[in-house]
Amino acid sequence: MKILLLGKNGQVGWELQRSLSVLGEVIALDRHSTPCGDLSQPERLAQTVRELRPDVIVNAAAHTAVDKAESEVDLARTLNATAPAALAQAAAQTGAWLVHYSTDYVFDGGGNTPRQEGDATGPLGVYGQTKLEGELAIAASGCKHLIFRTSWVYAARGGNFAKTMLRLAQERERLTVIEDQHGAPTGADLIADVTAHAIRSAQHKPELAGLYHLVAGGETSWHGYASHVIARARQLRPDLDWKVREISPVDTSAFPTPAQRPLNSRLNTSKLQQSFALNLPDWQQGVNRLLTEIL
Repeated sequence: MKILLLGKNGQVGWELQRSLSVLGEVIALDRHSTPCGDLSQPERLAQTVRELRPDVIVNAAAHTAVDKAESEVDLARTLNATAPAALAQAAAQTGAWLVHYSTDYVFDGGGNTPRQEGDATGPLGVYGQTKLEGELAIAASGCKHLIFRTSWVYAARGGNFAKTMLRLAQERERLTVIEDQHGAPTGADLIADVTAHAIRSAQHKPELAGLYHLVAGGETSWHGYASHVIARARQLRPDLDWKVREISPVDTSAFPTPAQRPLNSRLNTSKLQQSFALNLPDWQQGVNRLLTEIL
């Protein structure tokens, strides 16, 4: 099997280089690569697909700077909608599978129950809107595809929320963290492993094509996430100088941002687990592993 991976140096892309390697030859590109792996050049991207003729295209690249997207509408649309559409059309022409990642931001963040794949969408900003446009373009292309909506993604490589909290906990006695946004912190390694499993399964059962929600089990708030991270870090490294004495919960309104955040980022993963015979571990398991690795 020949797999074309785009966005090789992102959080999920980096983990995909590992997880996909057991399936076959992986050609991993980023926006500086030759042949072209740059989502800002959709036509050249499609040409890369036609030249390489991979069995599977895995698109782990996107415009993910949620606030910047509000002022970079054209760029966000090119990366999140136009480029995936071009990949989907090229996949349909060559018979390749297309694996793509989307987001809970396609929903309006209302309610307090986990959203299912067929629930009504209603993006609150440019990022969510352009990601939804990408989803719809892929579905309309007729190509064989797997789309995974995820949220609150972290990885040991690069910056993440947990690392920020650990740094602040050694600098400040009091932290304020948002409590009215709810979701499940999801490791890039989990996303990558599920992706590899799903690709292998879909090769044998093409009827598995479609849209799935992929997040870790359970749910928490950013405040709950921070509290868990710091409590666990104190256990793992009691020798470090932990200055923090108080972690105060606040509403989203305490931290104004250009883009509105969904308050409900919960995603129902029943379809994914049943379709691919998977068990998604609770979010604490992945975060604990992250902390063991970085501390």
